This record gives sequence, C-alpha cells and structure tokens, in this order.
Amino acid sequence: MKYQLRTEILINASPGKVWSVLTDFEKYPEWNPFIKFVKGNPIAGEKISVRLEPPDEKGMTISPKVLKVDYNREFRWKGQLFIPGLFDGEHIFELKDNVNGTTTFIHRENFSGILIGFFKKMLEGNTKKGFEMMNEKLKEISEK
Repeated sequence: MKYQLRTEILINASPGKVWSVLTDFEKYPEWNPFIKFVKGNPIAGEKISVRLEPPDEKGMTISPKVLKVDYNREFRWKGQLFIPGLFDGEHIFELKDNVNGTTTFIHRENFSGILIGFFKKMLEGNTKKGFEMMNEKLKEISEK
C-alpha cells in the first residue's frame, strides 16, 4: 500500500533564508513543534537521528538515511518501522523559489508498507497537523 501526506505554505523569505532555518538542527528544540530534534549531518548516504512528535501522540525517534540534499531546494530522508516494507516513510522538504522574494515550502511524506491501513487515520489527523504546525513556525521564524 502507498499513501502521500502533503502540505505547503507560502513564506515571505528567500529560499536561502528558509533553508538556513530548516537545516539549523541545533535550534529545532527552540521552535519546531513536530520534529523535536535532528542529530547528524545532512549528507546523502548518512544516517541521522530524528525525534518526531505529532500533536497528542507519544512520538518516536527514528534513524533514517539521508537520500538527498540539494541546497536551498530539497532535503529528504527515508526511514522504516523495524524492517523495510512494514511501514516506510520518505520525508521530503522542498523549497520552490517563486522569484519574487518568496518561497513555497512543500512538506510531504511518501508512505508505503503493509501497515499503511493501520496508521492512515493517525497520518491524516495528528501527523498532518504536526506538518502544518511545523510549516507555520518555519514561516514565522524565516520571516523575521
């Protein structure tokens, strides 16, 4: 099974400014309501440690592999629950330069695996709300 969760927000700042906030992992605990921390280096092929806490959920710490780092444009990783194919998620942050001083931030995740049906209600509810909360805070910090 497959499922995509997708959100986006218009940010009144350049992609470079948004990127600098998005990749300043040390400051995540200060502002990010959804991703409480990211530890490690944003280098393709490297494993990082990520703490996800959707609203009203226990949260989990995962160790995904960084798939792509395209400065000022895209950052993505892929993680899984226990073993590949059970419940996998490719988390993607995209920054689209609107060429007018603004950036469209697209925050999405492509889920796959046999447990999608079991988690779908949570993904459509609290996880999506967590994405939206993060987007709003990223906008607020980037526009300062």
